[in-house]
Amino acid sequence: MTENSLRARLCAWITEHQLEPGMRLPSERALAAEFGSSRSSLREAIQQLISSGVLISKRGGGTWLRQPPQPWSEQRIVEPIRQLLAEDPDYRYDILEARHAIEASTAWHAALRATESDKEKLSFAFDALLKIKHSDDADLAAQADLRFHLAIAEASHNVVLLQTMRGFFDLLQSSVLHSRQRMYTQPVIFNRLNEQHQAIFDAVMAGDAEAARQAAMDHLGFVHTTMKTLHEDEARQARITRLPGHP
Repeated sequence: MTENSLRARLCAWITEHQLEPGMRLPSERALAAEFGSSRSSLREAIQQLISSGVLISKRGGGTWLRQPPQPWSEQRIVEPIRQLLAEDPDYRYDILEARHAIEASTAWHAALRATESDKEKLSFAFDALLKIKHSDDADLAAQADLRFHLAIAEASHNVVLLQTMRGFFDLLQSSVLHSRQRMYTQPVIFNRLNEQHQAIFDAVMAGDAEAARQAAMDHLGFVHTTMKTLHEDEARQARITRLPGHP
């Protein structure tokens, strides 16, 4: 297989799997096995796509689908919030509150407006979420989680809600990743999250707008409350370790 044909197959694979800008590709080993090619040939094809501006390689962080040039909303809204989040992680709760408001609306409208094509895409995203839920790669799992929520936003056919979700993609991904790292290691919480995703999916597919809105609110309310509880427990344990005489 030539580098050009492998490059074309890689582009087709990206389209087929509906990767969005900012998402990471699987490892070279996994992709080489997928295409039945050598890793050196795959590496050359990836390099060609990096040179053409389709992909970007992050040192120690894999290969990603390149984000388009930053629009005004990225520069004036998202980037300042990203800086606040870097300085104080507690701003993640503001992000969760924003998701709570936005995604209750997208779920409502998606249940009312989703076309057969939307439902097919949502089913694909939900299946991907189920397949990767036990993944040890928290970053890929977070991407699958977020793609599910973005598929609902797309099915809402509300361009303002959709663009808001897309504009906050990186922030939301960071929020989901942090949540997964903290919550998905605990079986009871893990099972609740899966049940909540199932409830949102079922309500949208059934066209039940009120159930979809409530399921989205229940899900994000649970995430918010659980994250706060885990954070408080962690802070309490940290205080205990600072007591005199603590081993």
